[in-house]
Amino acid sequence: MLTIAALYHFTRFADPAALRAPLLALAEAQGVKGTLLLAGEGINGTIAGPRAGIDAVLAHIRALPGCAGLGWKEAQAAEMPFGRMKVRVKREIVSVGQPDVDPRANVGHYVAPADWNALIADPDVAVIDTRNDYEVAIGTFQGAVDPQTRTFREFPAWWAANKDRFHNKRIAMFCTGGIRCEKSTNFLLGQGMPEVYHLQGGILQYLEDVPADQSLWQGECYVFDQRVSVGHGLVPGDYDSCHGCRRPISAEDKLRPEYEAGVSCHHCIDEHTEADRERFRERQRQVALAAARGARHFAG
Repeated sequence: MLTIAALYHFTRFADPAALRAPLLALAEAQGVKGTLLLAGEGINGTIAGPRAGIDAVLAHIRALPGCAGLGWKEAQAAEMPFGRMKVRVKREIVSVGQPDVDPRANVGHYVAPADWNALIADPDVAVIDTRNDYEVAIGTFQGAVDPQTRTFREFPAWWAANKDRFHNKRIAMFCTGGIRCEKSTNFLLGQGMPEVYHLQGGILQYLEDVPADQSLWQGECYVFDQRVSVGHGLVPGDYDSCHGCRRPISAEDKLRPEYEAGVSCHHCIDEHTEADRERFRERQRQVALAAARGARHFAG
């Protein structure tokens, strides 16, 4: 059994590029795979591997400047959900495109999963899902507002166009693991919203802590690895991923004429050229050849 660790931490790295090589080398030596993002504002990512390997990588990260308080979310997997280890240096560890947003300065009030239901049931509270449209499509909280954003960078523009809808409302926000809410709640505080809350630990913590018979969550939660989605108790869900666009697809979606395994689905059939699709078909042929050899092929 492998351990999956999802983590983020906001801190100030003077030279994030200098941290990349040692972190990558350690992870590879420990049999750990996944993606970690480094930026001047901190670290973010998800990794998977043997227990000892995950512990070694987490200990290394906690020893980085300002990371002693690092938190993370764990799950278990029977198979490795990642193809290789990637450590990338970015401008932001989660991109919102607002230079004045700084979660280290202040964020909204954290709300524990056990207290979340009572908060969002209050009619004076507006609940906003800060995730991308394809994530919201497979699951969200009852009554949550869907901004229908394709990327998190679209959220500030959506707020500017819709803020009058939330006059005299308290705002409760949520995302998968909490990192997007760190930035979105800081952004709303900077926009003058007086009462802003967010779900501590995100949807994943809620699904782990709150029993299904007491839950206000509907559907499944999209995750950014080969599990694709999880349900209560963080049990792997029923969705697969389109390898043409990485969006989640159901068994019913695979019956649609636009679906071609490894190539396209109804979401992306018009987003790629025929040359793109032929390239995807070749990738799929390589996947099939690797499977025939008893190996696994990972692209990207």
